[in-house]
Amino acid sequence: MRTDGERGFVLHRYPYGETSLLLEVFTQGYGRVGIVARGARRSGKAFAGAHLRPFQPLLLGWSGRGELGTLNHVEVPETAIELQGDGVWCAFYVNELILRLLHRHEAHADLYSAYDEALRALTQACCREQALRIFEKRLLAGLGYGLALLRDARTGEPLQPDQTYRYLPDEGPVAADGQSQGLAIKGATLIALDREKAMDAERLREAKSLLRAALAPLLGDKPLHTRSLYRSMQQRA
Repeated sequence: MRTDGERGFVLHRYPYGETSLLLEVFTQGYGRVGIVARGARRSGKAFAGAHLRPFQPLLLGWSGRGELGTLNHVEVPETAIELQGDGVWCAFYVNELILRLLHRHEAHADLYSAYDEALRALTQACCREQALRIFEKRLLAGLGYGLALLRDARTGEPLQPDQTYRYLPDEGPVAADGQSQGLAIKGATLIALDREKAMDAERLREAKSLLRAALAPLLGDKPLHTRSLYRSMQQRA
């Protein structure tokens, strides 16, 4: 099989053999793909690693029928997405979520668009938390674990912005009256998350807790590497 001109981003790259790179790539049409860039670490190779880095939009061509393809061609259709400060950590966190949760060779066109939008939003310091929450929500939906965000899971009534609910993992939001289980969360937070509307600090805090709880069973016991590294860097600062 040969593929040409496929839009994609490098999620991670590893040394492969003496002169090559193994690329984990997220593509628009094929999902997550493993591609070997032969000789990319050798000086003078046509695609010698310079553009094979995260956050650089690429047009890729590769061939092969096994688990790993072989890179044949790469183009750079636009400049790299410029991330600074915490935006870099946030973007690597998004990359790690994709690497951990998406299987190779499963197409996720909607998630590719969500990923591209998230990277571009992360260039703006004011929007990073919002961008992460929206991406996490879309990721869960793309994996078949979409959150119920607009109606009481037991009564079917629309959520009220000023009311506090308890979010139960296997059901969704239910009225908090007499309910001690689940995560306490305002209706306004759930509605804003569903509609992807701007959230204030309190709404973002609640959304973060909800999405972290929803992702935890999928991620398992192994901690996220980017999260651990970021905490370590913050402690040293």
